[in-house]
Amino acid sequence: MKTICVFLAEGFEEVEALTPVDVLRRAGLPVKTVSVTGVLTVTGAHGAPVIADMLFEEVKEADVEMVVLPGGLPGATNLDAHEGLDKLIMAFAEADKPLSAICAGPMVYGKRGLLKGKKATCYPGFDKYLDGAHYTAALVEKDGNFITGKGPGAAMEFSFTIAEKYCGAEKVKELKKTMMIAE
Repeated sequence: MKTICVFLAEGFEEVEALTPVDVLRRAGLPVKTVSVTGVLTVTGAHGAPVIADMLFEEVKEADVEMVVLPGGLPGATNLDAHEGLDKLIMAFAEADKPLSAICAGPMVYGKRGLLKGKKATCYPGFDKYLDGAHYTAALVEKDGNFITGKGPGAAMEFSFTIAEKYCGAEKVKELKKTMMIAE
């Protein structure tokens, strides 16, 4: 399987970036953190420095299975402004490949019109950027090739939803049990 890539920009929301990395790796899925800053160490919204697995410049589109965008400010706006990431997202959207985002992250897809006619969720107040989407305010939404999450409190469910896409419900049930999460 190709690699699930979690993209990091200065000011990313730590729990929204690292929870998917942790959960998906526990599920045995290939996951890499990717810095869009030009350096491997990226500082989160709450001051936690994280060393990314690779730089954006090292990413080959053919090797990417899914794009994962955490929220956080200014992290999400920094992701939104990155030209290379924009090209990757648009190529994924055109090919109907998996795109996911949480909190303020879905605005990156919404501002590009990619969520038109789809159910989506995001951090309250960022729904104004979800151009043409059916905003639900749910913790997590799946619609077509998109998975969106509401915010930090949804990080675990968002991560399990991504894991279920690749591993199935039974594996996620086992994973939740080993992580001491009640069903």
